[in-house]
Amino acid sequence: MPLLPLCALVRRSATAVVAVVPPALIWCSLFGWTLLDKRADGGDLTVVAHNVDEHNPHPVRTARALAASGADVLALEELGAATAEYEPTPAGTYPYHTVRGTVGLWSRYPVGASRTVDIAPWPRALRAVVRTPKGPVTVFVAHLPSVRFSPISGFTAAARDAAAHRLGAALRAEPRERTVLVGDFNGTLDDRALSAVTSPLRSAQSEAGAGFGLTWPASFPVARIDHILVRGVDPRSSWTLPATDSDHLPVAARLKL
Repeated sequence: MPLLPLCALVRRSATAVVAVVPPALIWCSLFGWTLLDKRADGGDLTVVAHNVDEHNPHPVRTARALAASGADVLALEELGAATAEYEPTPAGTYPYHTVRGTVGLWSRYPVGASRTVDIAPWPRALRAVVRTPKGPVTVFVAHLPSVRFSPISGFTAAARDAAAHRLGAALRAEPRERTVLVGDFNGTLDDRALSAVTSPLRSAQSEAGAGFGLTWPASFPVARIDHILVRGVDPRSSWTLPATDSDHLPVAARLKL
């Protein structure tokens, strides 16, 4: 959309300039707030989440980069068969961790009760309590199923949408107000099919980021499908980290408890 006014000016066409003004105003009304830099200082807890890609050719290098990020809590999705290769590196910085299926959580602070959250036929979500110096925080880590394509039925998101509803039910049942949900949703916050997950929570990027914070694909991001959502805490800043050997960019947020 921002290219349209530029093209009109290059062509030096008054008609073209007038024609692009309405859509430009609409675009600004929809996305202008997103482009503002809303990051602020402060915060008590830094959270980093990353879909590390089960086919990642350099899991140890990725683990080292994430361990050097300064995160207090580190969540990984799509661990796959390489789980054992990720565990040793974060363990030196994050002595507390839990892994459930293809998702895991590493923390500088003690991790209390943890369990698998049943959102799919195989484990791909967890709930854990992180006991920070400012008190306990419930952390959910989730990887919703991918949108699939079939030559017969076309694109289908049935598995993802069903998982989102199950995850939303777990969030609604969560008794602790201070709750953080991180993960790869395989969809943006504008996807109404994910409202069961997104509507009860607030986006750290929307409240405390700068720009769209696009995460996928890492080589040329066009969508933000990796998220940090919260309730009962205040996001102070949100950003993406440099690319690893995954096809996703890591996401980070600094939260005030």
